[in-house]
Amino acid sequence: MSFATTSTRSLSRPASFSLRTNAYFKSSRALRSRLLHTAGHEAPVIATARPGYAAFRRKCAGESWNNVFKRWATSTTLHSTASDPAEMEAMQCLEQGTQKLEEGDIQGAKELYKRSVEIKRNASSLFNLGVTHYHLKEFDNAIAAWKESITLQPASADAHTNLASAYIISPVARPDLALHHLHIAASLSPEDPEIAFNLAAVLEATGQLEEALKQYKRAKEYGVERAAMHIRNVSAKILGKTIKNAENTDSSAKKSDS
Repeated sequence: MSFATTSTRSLSRPASFSLRTNAYFKSSRALRSRLLHTAGHEAPVIATARPGYAAFRRKCAGESWNNVFKRWATSTTLHSTASDPAEMEAMQCLEQGTQKLEEGDIQGAKELYKRSVEIKRNASSLFNLGVTHYHLKEFDNAIAAWKESITLQPASADAHTNLASAYIISPVARPDLALHHLHIAASLSPEDPEIAFNLAAVLEATGQLEEALKQYKRAKEYGVERAAMHIRNVSAKILGKTIKNAENTDSSAKKSDS
């Protein structure tokens, strides 16, 4: 998913929460994705009744795919395919699937990625299979594919980022898991402004304003200019919360004195 696309990433438009794709494809930006150049590339259920969070999820779910995609990563390394016919065939399916995805044929891409996985399981094919499941709103399958991709390639910040997105907009939201994977992604790519922005958006949505403010500031520091607006908004929320707490404390003190 791509967090640093032209869409905003906040409670008002959290769908800037973006997907990262792990495909072997051309540098087309048809899906507002960014190509990665390397092949190398989980926790408990906690529901939330927070009204703001529900609105956050609705915004994510309603955003167009063009604003949700983050980044496509490349497939497995090429040098290993020459001596392994199965891997070569899997790679071919991966490339064909990416072409289908680039053309907007998500179902066709999914079938080719599934074929690639059946021939030779690898992190890239599983990653891209997860992307197609996500776009088809098959969130459980997307999560399963990305989890397995992470098992094969634990250091993939993109896979952790995508898992966070799936956990946010699944019918049963898992904000705890979204935060879990975003924290991992941030540790793997500490200077990635998109991850920082998305982490801030989920923190804000779940009421963790001080931490959200820190992450928005990091995102702005690394170049996400729109984070400035969210910094102002969250700062205002924190100030309002502080004033309200002070008023409540003062009111309680007066009642005690009387």
